[in-house]
Amino acid sequence: MDVQPPKPIFLKPGEGRAYPMGRISALFKADGEETAGRYSISEWWLDPHTQGPGAHSHDEDDIFYVIEGVVSFLMGDEWTHAGQGSFILIPAGVTHDFENRSDAKAGVLNFSVPGNFEQAMPDIAAWFKEHPAGDTGNI
Repeated sequence: MDVQPPKPIFLKPGEGRAYPMGRISALFKADGEETAGRYSISEWWLDPHTQGPGAHSHDEDDIFYVIEGVVSFLMGDEWTHAGQGSFILIPAGVTHDFENRSDAKAGVLNFSVPGNFEQAMPDIAAWFKEHPAGDTGNI
């Protein structure tokens, strides 16, 4: 099977493949099919005082850049609060989580390396429909 070289992508603000999950939403900008499986890029948005997916780990590196608000990240067994412009690299296999403990909406740009993370999104969205995100405390 021939793999086609990636093509340029242009998306306007708010465009992409949306995965609404109640108080959390993901908007995929580029995924494995478009990047030959090398990476996936998505925006994740959390309403105020919204828990994230819960502590987990996986085989991909997760890179986060906070584009709005303050997002609290669990890395290993330690939480940190990351404001707009903060960069977070979580290597494969490291337990992590993220949530919004603030009074304002917060968002991150996420790079998942290697790609194809989006293939799990229908199941993740279905899980959140059955298990809505809970409330967090304050920062």
